[in-house]
Amino acid sequence: MKLVAILFLTALASVGVSAQRPRAVVTATDASKATPAPPPQSMKAKYEGGVFGHSHTMDGTLSFDDTNSRLLFRKDGQEVLFIPYNAVNSAFADTQKKRPGAATVASNAPYLGFPLGWIKTKVRYLTIQFSDPDTRVSGTTSFRLENQSILDSALYALAQKSGLESRGSVYVKKRDSEEAKKTIP
Repeated sequence: MKLVAILFLTALASVGVSAQRPRAVVTATDASKATPAPPPQSMKAKYEGGVFGHSHTMDGTLSFDDTNSRLLFRKDGQEVLFIPYNAVNSAFADTQKKRPGAATVASNAPYLGFPLGWIKTKVRYLTIQFSDPDTRVSGTTSFRLENQSILDSALYALAQKSGLESRGSVYVKKRDSEEAKKTIP
């Protein structure tokens, strides 16, 4: 009986293996490489921390200040912090799934709360790694933006203004050959 079952399963597995074929290569252009629309003049954003001297999260607006060559974050119309374009080393778009606070509270309700714990929302961040040559301060900061289209357009605009080049989904600043020689022992 065992021998018949083993032979049957072996025959069944061999049929499945022989049906496998390699995937056809698709040569269509990648939609993610298309140039996004220009970003709005100012975008609602939530600062998540990372800049020296500003440790608390804040709600405000993020805008490109091209006259002073910097990315500017404002709260209540006042400048709070900025990152010069030449200080940006890398930037990328990050998406995380998080459970809202209301879903966390509701998930603790008896009987009805169990499925509410599965509720999650997508949170989109513009993450920037910077190194300011004037102050010699470096760090990584992130700004929470409203939706994917605004995030894509802001990331692309920042990369263009900062002189970053694309490496997959991440934009990085290419080091000069003289600077690279200094850091190699």
